[in-house]
Amino acid sequence: MAPVSRASRSVFDYAGKVRRASELDQRSRAGEFWENAGAAQRTMKELADLREEIGKMDRIAASLSEAREMLELFGDDEGAQIEVDTSISTCERELNELEMAANFDGEFDNHGAIVSVFAGAGGVDAADWTQMLLRMYLRWAEGHGFQTQLVEESPAEEAGLKSVTFFVRGRNAYGMLESERGVHRLVRLSPFDQAHRRHTSFAAVDVIPEITGEEHGEVVIKPDDVRIETFKSGGSGGQYVNKTESAIRIIHEPTGIIVASQQERSQAQNREVAMSILRAKLVQRAAQERDERLSSLRGERQANEWGSQIRSYVLQPYQLVKDHRTNVEVGDAQGVLDGEIDAFVWPYLQTRRAAIGATQ
Repeated sequence: MAPVSRASRSVFDYAGKVRRASELDQRSRAGEFWENAGAAQRTMKELADLREEIGKMDRIAASLSEAREMLELFGDDEGAQIEVDTSISTCERELNELEMAANFDGEFDNHGAIVSVFAGAGGVDAADWTQMLLRMYLRWAEGHGFQTQLVEESPAEEAGLKSVTFFVRGRNAYGMLESERGVHRLVRLSPFDQAHRRHTSFAAVDVIPEITGEEHGEVVIKPDDVRIETFKSGGSGGQYVNKTESAIRIIHEPTGIIVASQQERSQAQNREVAMSILRAKLVQRAAQERDERLSSLRGERQANEWGSQIRSYVLQPYQLVKDHRTNVEVGDAQGVLDGEIDAFVWPYLQTRRAAIGATQ
């Protein structure tokens, strides 16, 4: 088992990461380090990320070493074998996560993500499907230890949601969730059809990276370019938010971009969240115009209807989730809807990296 840990350290450039962490640690101790607050924060974030990766590799190596020693001492014991198998499975999962993280080298991959889901064709079933997708992503984020924050939701008339926007914060959240951008198709027996007929509905998922002003200072939001409106929140929060106009809608006049936030209790908090989303959208727009990278950052916008889906979720007459970009299929549709979407993320990333490499 020792060769596994040594190989892993080599593949993930363990020595290089240790050297880089040492350099950044030394730099952070300099007297003038905090004179440039923005640069200092970026350095400290990189240092924290490196220490996390190094710590994970150290823990994997230690677990494998302990498993080897246990096999040498208690190789014939059934309980020891079960414990070793469990330890190896855990290490394998963590190694896969490290391998995936090593591929997040895009400009925004290590950022948090801003995810929006919009109901498409399918009426009330589409609105219900939008809410199901929200649950799926929140469950996925929870399983990965990411933090989430609901920003804005627009309830549908009968059931479900017309649209919803939320943050997913954590390292490489955007790099992973970028795979979800596109139209998602659901086939099932409709719970809203008294005849229990099979219905097909659609929802579109949009994902953009969360970006701070310090990271991309070239995007300046002028006060005269924005129109700010307040309205009463219709989301969660109880009587307080329903009685006061705490929700914020911001219209960026030059581009026509509209963002909103209604989940916080104060106008100031909702304004801060909405400005964060607007900044991210403007940075992405500038990047697209500057480098003509529409396909790599956002993908082509497609009609939110039949024939444009990136993934199909079939619950009737059989259970199957299929990604039409990679042809990956998963038979446990309920598991996917409970947040187990990693089976689709990694193949998509490999396909995307191969496509980018072919054009370089």
